[in-house]
Amino acid sequence: MEEERAMRSEDFRRKLHELFDDARKQGETTIIVRSGDLHCAVGGYPGPNHRIPVCCGVMRQERRESDRIVEEPPKGNGATLRIEYHLPR
Repeated sequence: MEEERAMRSEDFRRKLHELFDDARKQGETTIIVRSGDLHCAVGGYPGPNHRIPVCCGVMRQERRESDRIVEEPPKGNGATLRIEYHLPR
């Protein structure tokens, strides 16, 4: 089970870094990522076996001091978590 979760974390991390790279290549200095959109891009959301808590955890782990939470669900993890990341990373 733990290995399965780690692989999923890495899937979210890989896709998040792709989003950072794409935005940077387009000349952006920031990007706002919504957890529900990131999860949809990776797959499995919406659905009964979604991993929104894992997705949100990765987004928070990738957050740096200069980044900011734009929107946070009342319980902390949810599809509406939005973080503004500063580029380049």
